[in-house]
Amino acid sequence: MKNLLLAASALTLLVGLATPALAAPILINGAGATFPTPIYTKWFNAYQKVDPSVQFNYSSLGSGAGQKQITEETVDFGASDGPMSDENLKKTPRKLLHIPTVAGADVLSYNLPGNPALKLDGPSIAAIFLGKVTKWNDPAIAGQNPGVKLPDLDIFVAHRADGSGTTYIFTDYLSSVSPEWKDKVGKGTAVSWPAGQGGKGNEGVSGLIKGNPGAIGYIELIYAKQNKLPYADVKNAAGKFITPSLDSIVEALATATIPDDFRFSMVNPPGDKSYPIAGVTWLLIYEQQKDAVKGQKLVDFLKWAYTDGQKMAKDLDYAPLPEAVQKRVLKRVDEIKF
Repeated sequence: MKNLLLAASALTLLVGLATPALAAPILINGAGATFPTPIYTKWFNAYQKVDPSVQFNYSSLGSGAGQKQITEETVDFGASDGPMSDENLKKTPRKLLHIPTVAGADVLSYNLPGNPALKLDGPSIAAIFLGKVTKWNDPAIAGQNPGVKLPDLDIFVAHRADGSGTTYIFTDYLSSVSPEWKDKVGKGTAVSWPAGQGGKGNEGVSGLIKGNPGAIGYIELIYAKQNKLPYADVKNAAGKFITPSLDSIVEALATATIPDDFRFSMVNPPGDKSYPIAGVTWLLIYEQQKDAVKGQKLVDFLKWAYTDGQKMAKDLDYAPLPEAVQKRVLKRVDEIKF
């Protein structure tokens, strides 16, 4: 009996040793743009059900932070709504890929009594953010909005305080419609603002708009909808006032010429139905991954994102990439080595 008990104990010990402990999830860290945070959050949550062994940790800090952190390799991927410049790409330790994910719109949201529907063209938007138009009943605004009762109220300009791809898209647009803006301010993820107050992230600018009567600021479409903020129709290159929407973003994206490195602008495009202040957002990923396990998991996620993930974009008012572009991106994803 004693020998039988010893044998049973040994068997139990062997079984215990042979039973693996529950493995901790593989953590993939990313940081950057606030513009795509709603869709990325949805993707990361959905993908955890596809592959429970991987967990994404994404810090929504702004595109400038995303570019900086991926350059310094403190994260596994960066995210940006503005493409990195040639100068900044030279600072990266290895070849860095721009992987476009979805397209979205910058909208001009505002806080006015009764929140009337407004129309704005490029020159008047530039004049507001240059600090040259300072009252809501200025003829530059009133002339575009006949029949709308505009108050004799100071304009409170809200803009981003952090490095931001949303800012890149907005200032890229202003540079395309206003020579004065192009010469005095220019485009970038961070610029020297002539007027206004800054907020951190799309969330911060949304808060400034909501909290200040007479405010106007630029935010991503989904943030305007989530905060129940009105947004203006904007005159496009064809001279039509266009409501920012999924359809008008798709129209704008369809006109874009997309180079092999996927760094491109789609602001102020041709087409009667194109919304003029739209852009894509990118994941920034090294072609040569240092960690083979994380690299494989990241590639697997990207392949899912360009199939099942793209189907989720429209629910959050992002435009999925055209099928032909998706195929091009998947080929680029296949070039990632680990």
